[in-house]
Amino acid sequence: MTGQTKGILIALAGFALYAAHDVLIKLLGGSYSPFQIVFFSVLFAFPLTSLMLIGEAEPATLRPVHPWWMVLRTTAVVIASGASFYAFSALPLADTYAILFSMPILVTLLAIPILGERIRLHRGLAILVGLIGVVIVLRPGDSALTLGHFAALVGASCSALAATIVRKTGRNERAVTLLLYPTLATFVVMGAAMPVVYRPMERLHFAMSATIAVLAFGGMLMMIMAYKRAEAALVAPMQYSQMLWAVFYGWVIFDEWPGPATLLGVSLIIASGLYIVFRESRAGTSRTTPVLETRSRPGTPGIPRTSLALRLLGRMR
Repeated sequence: MTGQTKGILIALAGFALYAAHDVLIKLLGGSYSPFQIVFFSVLFAFPLTSLMLIGEAEPATLRPVHPWWMVLRTTAVVIASGASFYAFSALPLADTYAILFSMPILVTLLAIPILGERIRLHRGLAILVGLIGVVIVLRPGDSALTLGHFAALVGASCSALAATIVRKTGRNERAVTLLLYPTLATFVVMGAAMPVVYRPMERLHFAMSATIAVLAFGGMLMMIMAYKRAEAALVAPMQYSQMLWAVFYGWVIFDEWPGPATLLGVSLIIASGLYIVFRESRAGTSRTTPVLETRSRPGTPGIPRTSLALRLLGRMR
């Protein structure tokens, strides 16, 4: 088995962990506020993340080099965390993934004003196809759009914004700084809501909250291993395997089955995302390769993006 094949298989395993992570969010979402679920997810994730932060050997201040970009990114991460968790709680898994899969399309669009990326005809058409897919999934006028649909769109948009800002400022900012500010802000904001939304948790649900953090951390470690063994253009498309898990878990656990519109829409979104990824992997077609370098997915607060984790591990002695 080649290193590339191992990387792909490890990526598939990592996204399987992420899918299980999302199922637990949906299960808890029937009983608790997304603010409470995010709060405990960050709380339980912090000891795991701290193990990585302790090994960071670069002597420097935690003061951001680009404070206003840091404020914008931190705000985007906090909003994305709450919105994504709410979307998983309120929508069928397949619908949520379909909308969140628009993130590469949104990253490509945001790269135009933020990174100065130029979008030529081929990628422009891919973006258009992806946006048509999103409209088909939302089905405006055919069925009532819910707060869950809006939350999924907000989660995808804010995650794309946060990822694009990292591409702009990441060379100057420390990985620790890029991780700590959003994590602490998420913890404080969600904690501030606890007096209003908190409901006492059963032992099983408390354990499920801890498992969410463990699965997210395990998924991140799997992705680190995958990106070390295989090219980004081969690893990134593996995220779409989560749709298979969404259909399986939706059918077995939640009695959900995606309708024809959802399947058509997500097919267009995935086709668009794949084209953008493979287009960026070709030399000379993208100056900043924003999608290939994002290496993240929405809805895992308190856990480092894969690219940041790779930087942290690379600096450990």
